[in-house]
Amino acid sequence: MVRNTQATAPHVVVVGAGFAGLAATRELARGGARVSLVDHNPYTTFQPLLYQVATAGVAPGDVSFPVRAFAARYRNVRTRRAGLSKVRPGERRVELDDGTSLEYDYLVLASGVTTNWLGVEGAEENALPIYSVGDAVTLRERLQRGLEETATGRRESTHVVVVGGGATGVEMAGTLAELRRRTIPLTYPELTSEQTSVTLVERFDHVLAPYKPRLRAAADRALRRRGVRMRLGSTVARVEPDAVVLTDGTRLPSDVTVWALGVTAPEEVADWGLPQGKGGRITVTQELNVGTHPEVFVAGDLAGLPDPLPQLAQPAIQMGEHVGRQIIATAQGRPATPFEYRDPGIMATVGRAEAVLQLSNGWTMHGLPAWLAWIGLHVAYLLGGRNRISVLINFLWRYVGPRRTAASVIE
Repeated sequence: MVRNTQATAPHVVVVGAGFAGLAATRELARGGARVSLVDHNPYTTFQPLLYQVATAGVAPGDVSFPVRAFAARYRNVRTRRAGLSKVRPGERRVELDDGTSLEYDYLVLASGVTTNWLGVEGAEENALPIYSVGDAVTLRERLQRGLEETATGRRESTHVVVVGGGATGVEMAGTLAELRRRTIPLTYPELTSEQTSVTLVERFDHVLAPYKPRLRAAADRALRRRGVRMRLGSTVARVEPDAVVLTDGTRLPSDVTVWALGVTAPEEVADWGLPQGKGGRITVTQELNVGTHPEVFVAGDLAGLPDPLPQLAQPAIQMGEHVGRQIIATAQGRPATPFEYRDPGIMATVGRAEAVLQLSNGWTMHGLPAWLAWIGLHVAYLLGGRNRISVLINFLWRYVGPRRTAASVIE
């Protein structure tokens, strides 16, 4: 049995302080393991609200929480700010980019994935991703600078093209369209409606592919009502500094191109000496460990399960919890058990008083009730009471307060 002592407790290195890494750390700490939590940032990020940071709805600090503050809840958890540079599974050791290394009894890789540019010419150079706090802040500053320069005549327009019709793309396009329709006419009266636009490009003939047709249609209608120009069934051929060019030759003017399409494993994963599958993800068993090195577990988006899971918070959290429990069980001499995902459903917001919700039992909802449920769930999942209160206040201010202050967060 694992005792809660420094001498007998297994040492587990957890790489990545995202949803999966924190969930694993929590289970491991409660089970008595000694945990070293490693991340290249000193904070964890609530990624589902990054689009709100990018559109000045909430401040960057509202979707971030200090890793050390999280670790302070558990006396057997220590943190290290560093990136993972090499895995030495034969030696049960990881090398970090700060020149140090950590030995482990068990290793949890939960460092996540990164933007996939899908080989599209000019995408990486000219489009902006939205995968980190830095990405969101850069996008927000680009949008604000574009509007200022357009208002003062230094540029002709601020047209935005969002590439990708998944939840992130829909949420981004819907929020930008609301700002364009409700707030910009008041805060930038110098601009004409022809100088700004929001276009959504999606290769399927519908948005929100994982959702039922009635919810896809509801989201589509909501976006069009908000003035989003929909380019469905369209594929991007290349991205230029001032345009997105489709494979049919159509050239969409774009002063700001948002890339909300696809993720892949970081290139450095190939140097870790572990088997990789589709998208560069690490191939794992149903127990979420590596077959050739069963002491190495993988959780979250980096895990290449035989049956892929959606890249959402819930799968990552459940995988992290499962990995933590399996390590404790293995250390106690009990066999590992296969991971089974419990699907609670999916949801996405389109804008003010409009969201879509689909539960695993097939029950669906859209409109105001789904939107309120979306707000409640996202606020509840934030770490830290201050963050919850701040985000809730900012949501109320953005969607209920004066239109001229809908994009007033500048911190």
